[in-house]
Amino acid sequence: MNQPYAQLPPTPRTSVAATISLITGILGFVQILPVIGPIAAVIAGHIAKGEIKRGGGMVTGNGMATTGLILGYVMIALGLCLTCIFVLAFAGLITLPFAFPGITPSSNTGY
Repeated sequence: MNQPYAQLPPTPRTSVAATISLITGILGFVQILPVIGPIAAVIAGHIAKGEIKRGGGMVTGNGMATTGLILGYVMIALGLCLTCIFVLAFAGLITLPFAFPGITPSSNTGY
């Protein structure tokens, strides 16, 4: 008559770092947080991956962490490529006359 209640098994929880990684990755991708978003996504994603690995099956969110990592790394790579293009364009190394070899400032001397 006085029987103890049955113990429920503990339920797995989702990693907060995985959620943060996904959210900041998306915010960086849609250019709401263009600089800090991808960096935060990569850092939080790696933290989440370690937390999930150490969790022994009690911490979930591997897919969210992976998606945040992918978005973060893609946006960092894209940002670095665009930065290099803008620096080269500003330095004058990429200019319009190079696109049209027949048109140069020196060949335009006659009237």
